[in-house]
Amino acid sequence: MTNPLVECIPNYSEARRPEVIEAIIQSISAVPGVHVLDRHSDMDHNRTVITFVGAPAAVEEAAFQSIACAAQNIDLDHHQGEHPRIGATDVVPFVPISDISMVECVEMARRLGKRVGDELHIPVYLYEEAATRPERQNLENIRRGQYEALKVEMGVNPERDPDFGPARVTPAGATVIGARHPLVAFNAYLTTDQVSIAQKIAKAVRNSSGGLHYVKALGLLVEGRAQVSMNLTNFRQTPVARVVEMIRREAQRYGVGIHHTELVGLIPQEALVNASQWYLQLDEFHPEQILENRLFGVMTESQTAAAPAPESSFLDDLAAGTAAPGGGSASAHTGAAAAALVAMVSRLTIGKKKYAAVEPEMWTLLEKAEGLRSDLTKAVEEDAAAFDLVMAAMKLPKDTEVEQHTRTEEIEKATLKAAQVPLHTAQKSLEVQTLAVRAATIGNLNAISDAAAGATLAKAALTGAGLNVRINTVSLQDRHAAETLLDEINQIENRSRELETELQHTLTGRGGFPL
Repeated sequence: MTNPLVECIPNYSEARRPEVIEAIIQSISAVPGVHVLDRHSDMDHNRTVITFVGAPAAVEEAAFQSIACAAQNIDLDHHQGEHPRIGATDVVPFVPISDISMVECVEMARRLGKRVGDELHIPVYLYEEAATRPERQNLENIRRGQYEALKVEMGVNPERDPDFGPARVTPAGATVIGARHPLVAFNAYLTTDQVSIAQKIAKAVRNSSGGLHYVKALGLLVEGRAQVSMNLTNFRQTPVARVVEMIRREAQRYGVGIHHTELVGLIPQEALVNASQWYLQLDEFHPEQILENRLFGVMTESQTAAAPAPESSFLDDLAAGTAAPGGGSASAHTGAAAAALVAMVSRLTIGKKKYAAVEPEMWTLLEKAEGLRSDLTKAVEEDAAAFDLVMAAMKLPKDTEVEQHTRTEEIEKATLKAAQVPLHTAQKSLEVQTLAVRAATIGNLNAISDAAAGATLAKAALTGAGLNVRINTVSLQDRHAAETLLDEINQIENRSRELETELQHTLTGRGGFPL
């Protein structure tokens, strides 16, 4: 069993009021399962970077709470600092650490962006791997003109309209949310206070003006020294040592040197190992030679060997000699599996150049499929609980006329509920079948059989749920309610048959299946 781990490194437009930073950190730490690893505040930039990690759901919630906290405490109309910014929470990147893909981090960014826009009424832009437009991949393009320009242009210039939330800004500004690979935030302080020299060096170093690939750089005045402020977006392709040496050579042209360098936040160990190899000329070096790496590997192996036996699964519970969970729960479980296959096909399509034209629709399919998977997973327990209500009503006392009347009413209510829950499962499964057929039609051709399997499972799920609707309507005294339920399940099954026919045409036409 894997334990996904994701990192979040939000930047907040505040450093000079410690109480505000503490409130933001507290809003993050209060979420169970989240660990704050680092904080870095720069008074000249008037900006704080906080690094935290945890399970995806916990990190996503912590990011939301911190954005809400920053919006309450930071007013950009009164904010001044050297670093460009457009929001109280300026940028929120998610970085995959272990057992989580970049696509899943993009999903996190999209969910968080929508929630921030809907609930906090803060405009949200998606950037880097989550960008909805090529020009929004680079943070600099989104931050053009900073908060002051955004106030004027948003709602007037369609190019500045956000991906989520209102097309207007409050004093909390806008927030940029995305997913990216590990980044090294790295500053070099020069032995001069002439910011023009730092600006010339930054221009020579950064990729956008002809310098090193994967380097973004600005020249600033910080703590009385000229500073080259950088983001190294791919330290594997452009190592830190190479950047430092280029800055050193450029600085010599102006008769200055590097006074010291500075990390903002955390740096991957691999980046430091690369720098050590370069400077020490360790040509035959292997990462396994690092004591901590070897020790971590040994400890992980021993922990895996001592892992406890897995708990019983849903299938074990289903196979047990008990009345619940039963066919209704199994149908919901099958529907959830079908939704998972739609999500799988969507993820196998998103990010592929060949399917760029359908990517926006695949994102919609993915988000709907995950919502349906959640609903149907809950329905597994809901169906078992509905059956328990019927059994509890059956056991009510019936010694007097009043007790008999009460018992009859409770049985009727419980039986109606026991019919409505699988009807809900059938409705959701029909939605999954619809998505699966669409995924087979436009999704990654290499996964067309997976989409078809999802559609087939969804049909099986709604068929099984329909049987549970029918068996419960037999016991209903209210025949009008029973007929209404039966009419609804019949309509669902008729539409399912139409979708099945559509799928057959898609498979023969697109997949070349010998049906």
